[in-house]
Amino acid sequence: MQIQDLLITRSGNTCETCKAGENLAPYEVQPQESSDAANTILLCSKCIAQVEKKEELNADHWKILLETMWSEVPGVQVVAWRMLNRLRNETWAAEQLDLLYLDDETLAWAKATGDHEIDGSVDLHKDANGNILSEGDTVVLTRSLDVKGSSINAKLGTVVKNIRLVENNTEQIEGKIEGQVIVILTKYVRKHGA
Repeated sequence: MQIQDLLITRSGNTCETCKAGENLAPYEVQPQESSDAANTILLCSKCIAQVEKKEELNADHWKILLETMWSEVPGVQVVAWRMLNRLRNETWAAEQLDLLYLDDETLAWAKATGDHEIDGSVDLHKDANGNILSEGDTVVLTRSLDVKGSSINAKLGTVVKNIRLVENNTEQIEGKIEGQVIVILTKYVRKHGA
């Protein structure tokens, strides 16, 4: 039986952290040497986005951890512990974190990423108006820009399609203008249609 089939059976075809029944996918809880049913869990797309810090953390979404943190599945315990740590400024999360017991091996796994040492804030690529930018979006320049090292002058209102997010720098995106890929500061663009 494949891991996904095991996860569906184990979870009753619901997200193992929030109980949602749609947009489910296996999620490998890192770090791990090999993938198996103990360290891979079934999560919905919303949980995956927030766990991977690709979406703002929504405390109300995670209140279901009051129930699901008691799972016997080590991967679910680790994700619950990490998310409760990110939410530790919420009274309910801090209380549950005090109650949650992980054996030494599982606790070491949960701490391995260092995620518990930082707050729950998420750095996302946002345009000049605060709209979240995603890979492949179309943006419009909000001012004319001179492109360093070239004779290109990107005019105000220029549409840049199919942008790429610069990893590890939420203030920059990459886009193609006049056939050349350039780096553009997010404060100089607005999401098309937003």
